Amino acid sequence: MSGRVTLVGGGPGREDLLTLAAVRALAAADVVLYDRLAPHEGLAGLAPNAELIDVGKRPGHHAIPQSEIESLLVDRALAGLHAVRLKGGDPYVLGRGSEEVLACHRAGIPVDVVPGVTSAIAVPGAAGIPLTHRGLSHLFTVVSGHAPLTDDELAHLAGLGGTIVVLMGVNTLPSLTAGLVRAGMSATMPVAIIERGFRDDQRTTIGDLTDIVTTAGRARVSSPAVIVVGEVVRLAHDGDASATELMERAASLGAVVP
Repeated sequence: MSGRVTLVGGGPGREDLLTLAAVRALAAADVVLYDRLAPHEGLAGLAPNAELIDVGKRPGHHAIPQSEIESLLVDRALAGLHAVRLKGGDPYVLGRGSEEVLACHRAGIPVDVVPGVTSAIAVPGAAGIPLTHRGLSHLFTVVSGHAPLTDDELAHLAGLGGTIVVLMGVNTLPSLTAGLVRAGMSATMPVAIIERGFRDDQRTTIGDLTDIVTTAGRARVSSPAVIVVGEVVRLAHDGDASATELMERAASLGAVVP
């Protein structure tokens, strides 16, 4: 009996944002290797016949190394099982999904990839922040904040304009903000940090490039969080006083505020 692997994007963490293809793959799984940011609280019901293995990485702590995750996938598939790798967001957006696919290909194992809703787009949207808006931003760039960006990368980002979305960037926020200002970005450029997107305790912290580090420290911002840098932050409409003020500022700049 030949096994197979399905790489599933779990979306930003809420079960009802799984795609139909994701739900079907989980229902047919013999084993599921899941991340901490993937929707896993109801996983026993979604994959009733599967062995469930937590391979989630946490900041500064990788309980199961990436190479071992790949070995688990390959071993289970070679044993004739349908192994599902459930990842947060989309497997191919800063998720190391391509590494897992290549490991399976090297072992001659067929792989299907089910795309997921990436948190880079969904989480800002949940906070009322569009990544593009006519007259404010016609492009967005998604970058990893896992390690500090180089001066060249910061210069390119500052020169592009548009919106910058940073994943895994809480720890490198000081170097990011200082670097963008050093590269020529306006010190008053607004910044939003959205913690725990789509959870009941989702929270947005807003500031600008010069004060967001202090503001985030005062608010004790922590991962998981998505950082948005750009004028579109002024369009946030989550209902609190700071967001209302930002909308008024956007309107004064001539932006169309819904």
